[in-house]
Amino acid sequence: MVKLGCVLCGFLLDLLLGDPVLPIPHTVVLMGRCITSLEGILRRLFPKTQGGELAAGGVLALILSGGAWLLSWTALRLCALVHPALSFALGTFWCWQALALRDLRTESMLVLTQLERNDLPAARAALSRIVGRDTEQLDEAGIIRAAVETVAENCSDGVIAPLCYLMLGGAPLGLWYKAVNTMDSMIGYRNSQYLYFGRCGARLDDLANYLPARFSALMLICAGFLTGQNGKRGWRIWRRDRRNHPSPNSAQCEAAVAGILGIELGGAASYFGVRHEKPTIGDATRPVFPEDIGRANRLVLWAALTALAVLVWGSVLFHKGMR
Repeated sequence: MVKLGCVLCGFLLDLLLGDPVLPIPHTVVLMGRCITSLEGILRRLFPKTQGGELAAGGVLALILSGGAWLLSWTALRLCALVHPALSFALGTFWCWQALALRDLRTESMLVLTQLERNDLPAARAALSRIVGRDTEQLDEAGIIRAAVETVAENCSDGVIAPLCYLMLGGAPLGLWYKAVNTMDSMIGYRNSQYLYFGRCGARLDDLANYLPARFSALMLICAGFLTGQNGKRGWRIWRRDRRNHPSPNSAQCEAAVAGILGIELGGAASYFGVRHEKPTIGDATRPVFPEDIGRANRLVLWAALTALAVLVWGSVLFHKGMR
């Protein structure tokens, strides 16, 4: 039950405060620096062939994800030898850092603020902080759709998926997930630079997110019903469009949100100057409005609270069954 206490305290801290402001880099930032350093070293050590890049990327994935779990597990064990309260505090801190519910809302709502001021350049700049696509040429509707999409996708990646891993294996498994997810966001691109080097990381991320993404979509649909929105349509569109993306997981939450809100997401997008044609998600029953960013955030909040309740309930039942 100590693990459950760490997760609940970490969730509450994230909900109320967002990421802690500290003089030291965030854990995810440190992971990013490790990825950059390891990439440079491994590219020099392995042959510059398809097989060599695949092997180098596989070694990076093993070192980063395994190292994140091992180092955090060891640190918690050492802290427990000093005092259980110290281990609890460190575990709570890492659970707090693994979640991004408050910051997702804060960053995405900055886009809404700039749109309400009719400042498209500032809205594009705010959007560029939370999406990987090119934002320079997006019109207002494109900005709104991109913001809603990233809020929907990060419902899983930034909130419910790490919450699932934290509940399952505490801070070490939560940080393992964050390492995998960070690796995919940095090197999981299908371009000439990372097509082979990033493949292992991308496939590991697909595997790690497979069940959480679908669980997150179901929680969003529940949130649609709980907030008095069209959860029934969310269920229908999720069933129809959840595979409308090159990734096996990315369209899961996007389809649920698109259905609940009654808008169309997906479609063509530009990455690093290259236009990518993708299927659309949802039905354009109405135009998108800036307020849809706030509506999507409200769905994510209720989905996260619902997921937490389900996971806590499952954890309590499991521990009762083990007695």
